[in-house]
Amino acid sequence: MLQELKPISTIASQVQASTTLVIDSMFKEMKAAGVDVVGFGAGEPDFPTPEHIKQAGISAIESNKTKYTPASGMMELKKAACYRLEQDFGLHYEPSSIVVASGAKHAIYIALMVLCNPGDEVVIAAPYWVSYSEMVKQAGAVPVIVAAGEEQHFKITAEQLEAAITDKTKVFMLNSPSNPTGMVYSRAELQAIADVCVKHNIYVIADDIYTSLVYDGIECTSIATLGEEIKRRCIVINGVSKSYAMTGWRIGYACAEPSIAKIMSNYLSHSTSAPSTISQVAAIEALTGPQEDIEEMRKAFQARRDHLVERMNQIEGISCIKPQGAFYVMMNMKNFLGKTMYGQKIESDTDFARLFLEKGLVATVPCESFAAPGFVRWSYATSMSDIDKGIDRLEQFIKNA
Repeated sequence: MLQELKPISTIASQVQASTTLVIDSMFKEMKAAGVDVVGFGAGEPDFPTPEHIKQAGISAIESNKTKYTPASGMMELKKAACYRLEQDFGLHYEPSSIVVASGAKHAIYIALMVLCNPGDEVVIAAPYWVSYSEMVKQAGAVPVIVAAGEEQHFKITAEQLEAAITDKTKVFMLNSPSNPTGMVYSRAELQAIADVCVKHNIYVIADDIYTSLVYDGIECTSIATLGEEIKRRCIVINGVSKSYAMTGWRIGYACAEPSIAKIMSNYLSHSTSAPSTISQVAAIEALTGPQEDIEEMRKAFQARRDHLVERMNQIEGISCIKPQGAFYVMMNMKNFLGKTMYGQKIESDTDFARLFLEKGLVATVPCESFAAPGFVRWSYATSMSDIDKGIDRLEQFIKNA
């Protein structure tokens, strides 16, 4: 008989696989089998990377820019990030504050690993992107979820944050514009939250990855702009994935106090080291080159949002509020909870999403794991024709149940 292996890491074993993968796996299997399914789960733009950015990457290969760079990224890219932050927000950083990572997700992970000790508490504004809580666990810290419902436009208040803070609180995590809700915190809302964070001397991980995708002339504020005290406590996360349709290039960056950035760089030097040199060169072009393509994509997303929201709110039993940014809509399907559809009782949004895929041939994302039970997320990072096809199928799915 083989000897039993020693147990693996307690921290690692507590990390859960994404519950959304079940629906995504079904969608991919059906698509591979030739079934005419429509997907609204993608968290990435459907546009190609702009041509001038692609050419910068090609040029990097042809000119043999294929060697290692410093672990925290090329100096030229750090300067480009500083330039973009100054242009977009009037937010001033020196290159010594910039840490380049393999995507914004990676930058958040590194920030948590550097900031947290085992047992520290990290307050997360919910609904939240599913990876936040799992990354907190990977750092040995404890996620504390503070949720806002649809009646609050999915935005927590400073009072809610204050009530969640204990002597173990180390970090507050905020994403605005938000995945999954698309909602944007106003300057006044952020100022109240910033005041609480400064009062209690806690760090803020501000995930600003969607800040260029806002609609209707709404102002998008980075919390780090609201005074030197909050800026010192902020680790601002951004990158090129969403704004520039560069998800696969894997370039994100964190902006932090130089002392924190230095430790993040040290961490990178013993883990992944720097991202692809070719991707870094392309990202420099994205951040410093022409921005017209970005505005065209933003306008297209706004038109898609308007169309999806209008059609969705015409369907009986279904509703949504209009998001202000990103490219997601939260569909309220609570009217169907406890009801039987196609012979199956709907106990959760996951049940609804699974059945909708099986019978309606449309893939969406259930939001239980985003701390928003009773909602299903649709991404409008897809064509108008697919939006119409998806809504048509939703109407039939409900009608024929």
